[in-house]
Amino acid sequence: MPGSNCTQVTEFSLVGFTEDPVTQVAQFLLFLLTYLATILGNLGMVALIRVSPLLHSPMYYFLGNLAFVNLCTSTIITPRMLAGLLLGEKGITYAGCMVQVFTFDLFGMAECFLLATMAYDRYVAVCHPLLYPLVMSPERCSWLVTGSYLLGLTNGVGQTIGTSSLFFCSSRTIDLFFCDISLLISLSTSDTTLSLIILRTSLSLLGVSSILVVLVSYVAVISTVLSISSAEGKRKAFSTCASHLTTISIFYGALIFMYLIPRSDTSRGGDKWAAVLYAVVTPMLNPLIYSLRNQEVKEAWRR
Repeated sequence: MPGSNCTQVTEFSLVGFTEDPVTQVAQFLLFLLTYLATILGNLGMVALIRVSPLLHSPMYYFLGNLAFVNLCTSTIITPRMLAGLLLGEKGITYAGCMVQVFTFDLFGMAECFLLATMAYDRYVAVCHPLLYPLVMSPERCSWLVTGSYLLGLTNGVGQTIGTSSLFFCSSRTIDLFFCDISLLISLSTSDTTLSLIILRTSLSLLGVSSILVVLVSYVAVISTVLSISSAEGKRKAFSTCASHLTTISIFYGALIFMYLIPRSDTSRGGDKWAAVLYAVVTPMLNPLIYSLRNQEVKEAWRR
């Protein structure tokens, strides 16, 4: 329990990347261009999937929702970071920090399960093509997407409840450019047992389970592809998964580096750029990856 002289902080300070004004201007321009590309790319992908009959299939239905989640994730983080770089304003209110925790954990976990759903979709398409229309029916797809958002909501609510029960009496500096839950827990001056239980349970039950779905699905896909006798058949089968494999490699690689590799201290320092890759760059890359590597998307753009 916090001491009797504890005064709960009303504002946190977000540490950026550098104090050098010239470097800050360069970073501002770089992240601004990244954010604009994220908005245009993901909104364009959502609009293209809605208007193009060529893309009215389960895979692109999931991709449209992934684009929406990417847009939300980037919007939660990047505008606040841009304001800090341009104006030098590092402060964020306690309420604003809790909103970031809730929304970031909601859409982050929703993205994990959307990627897992897309992996399952590829598994059914490659390993059981004759059953694909039945297994991936419109109703089933809607339930899978709804479930992804509900699991994300569960994660966001749980993490916010755990974090809001903490007291922050002295330390108010977050060594990152957004309110990361693990750093908030490390800053707390009160008992963090509940928050750590919620965080670890979420990572174990939700995060790891989504990774396992991806791994099991692609082990089955690779096994099926290798059993195809013709080289052309293997190429076609693998091409349907290439974009998704690229996306999950970037996303889960940064996620694992941020949250699942043990740390000896409370500072993120060296892995700020992993957070940039996870929260800022990946939402921009996803529509580019699917636009450049997917023939159906390129054909829809041409039409």
